[in-house]
Amino acid sequence: MPIAPEHLALLYTGPFDAYLYGRASRDPKKKGRSVGSQLSEGRELCEENGWPIKAEFPDVDRSASRYAKRAREKFEEMIAGIESGDCRILVAWEASRYYRDLEVYIRLRNACMANGVLLCYNGTVYDLSKRADRKATAQDALQAEDEAEGMRDRNLRTVRQNAKAGAPHGRLLWGYARRYDVDTGDLVEQYVHPERGPIVRDIFERVAAGQTEYSILKVLRSKGERLPGQRWEYHNLQGMLRNIGYNGRRIHQGRDAGKATWPAIVDDELFAAVQQIVSAPGRRTTDSTAVVHLLSGIARCGLCPGTPPPHLKVLNNRGGILSYQCSEKYDVVIAKAKTDAYVEEAVIEYLESKAALAAFTSTEDQKRASTARARMKQLQGQLDEGRVLAGQLDASGVPRLSVTSLASLEASLMPQIEKAKAESERLNVPPVLRGLVGRPNVDAIWQDMTIEQRRTVLRAVVNIRLMKARVSGVRKIEPGRIRLTFYGEPGFVSDWHRAGRLRQSVAE
Repeated sequence: MPIAPEHLALLYTGPFDAYLYGRASRDPKKKGRSVGSQLSEGRELCEENGWPIKAEFPDVDRSASRYAKRAREKFEEMIAGIESGDCRILVAWEASRYYRDLEVYIRLRNACMANGVLLCYNGTVYDLSKRADRKATAQDALQAEDEAEGMRDRNLRTVRQNAKAGAPHGRLLWGYARRYDVDTGDLVEQYVHPERGPIVRDIFERVAAGQTEYSILKVLRSKGERLPGQRWEYHNLQGMLRNIGYNGRRIHQGRDAGKATWPAIVDDELFAAVQQIVSAPGRRTTDSTAVVHLLSGIARCGLCPGTPPPHLKVLNNRGGILSYQCSEKYDVVIAKAKTDAYVEEAVIEYLESKAALAAFTSTEDQKRASTARARMKQLQGQLDEGRVLAGQLDASGVPRLSVTSLASLEASLMPQIEKAKAESERLNVPPVLRGLVGRPNVDAIWQDMTIEQRRTVLRAVVNIRLMKARVSGVRKIEPGRIRLTFYGEPGFVSDWHRAGRLRQSVAE
């Protein structure tokens, strides 16, 4: 039968070299206060009974249930010590510190039995070589596992309820702050951080303007650290730019769960524009030597067949003179510097023209995009309303909208929302164009743009085809040598909207 610690020396022969074990599931600040208090009580118990402490094993912020996502390193070290015969008694605060999983209990029980190690918790010592003690500890282990299952069920229910209500849950998004009730500790609100929020908005606007994540990263690092001791990294930007939380939306189990209770930092139009950019196949997020040539991968051969035809790549001729040439048959070639200047001048002239203004403000494409955005917003609002009703009870305690009805509503509306979203994104004009079309000072704006922004504009507004020279060896630009087809003209096919998405750019 289990015995009190003070009677151990009367029944067993010492010495009682002790291992102390402490564990806590949650310790977000990693200060180990709960674990520290457990070990402190263990030390007092050992001192009172004359048990020498051989080692202490603190597992901070570690779960002991079967749903644990991280290993308990100290627990594994402790098991190894037990199996080596290094201790005689194992001390913890309660059974649930050792295990919340029956399989773990069996593993610890077998290790203790095989090596003659006593188990102590809740101020009681158990000899696992005895049937009654094994039964008692097994019952405690079963209860600890059941408690873990109950906590998990309650947590999942809370998460579902928070998701329906659009309330925050889990890790705080960078750019926001939270306010808690000083008396109860309950969350009161999540609001836009006065300093970090504008930085988030600026990052989205820079991406929409055609800047690479690399260039944005350099700006952020020049202004300071993301968090004390942590500099900005690529994954910080990549996660931020795709997170619907910044659009004031709540995500649950990987799906959009509806409107959140916190305010959006990024409005619908800007967020949609950025999603189109960051989801583009082959999108470059860093600066490299592959993106130093204005027309490579954008201009194409006018002789070779194909949809699209082969792109032009850069050729470094003898004497260091750069040229563009067909990437497949090498049947067209022209001086790079002259071609860049020719195309840039033509594009600037087009963007300043009334034709460009008419093409980008009056086409049927833009009307359909506007209609699709309005339809998407209306459908999403209908779905949000249904989710709110499902979380409300009428006077008799019955949900105003049943779970079955909500599931049916989601099954009906989600495909329509996705279709409207795809239509609105497919027809969106690149945001970088919105400050250029129809303005008289495009030339000055163009000079301040990065090469990535200029290439984005070119893909959206012009098809460039290089034709064969009149006589072999001619490198200068002759009439008809470079054929330009602008947006709004017959035959134009935008690289920005090929097959409803950005087409992969092959740049060399």
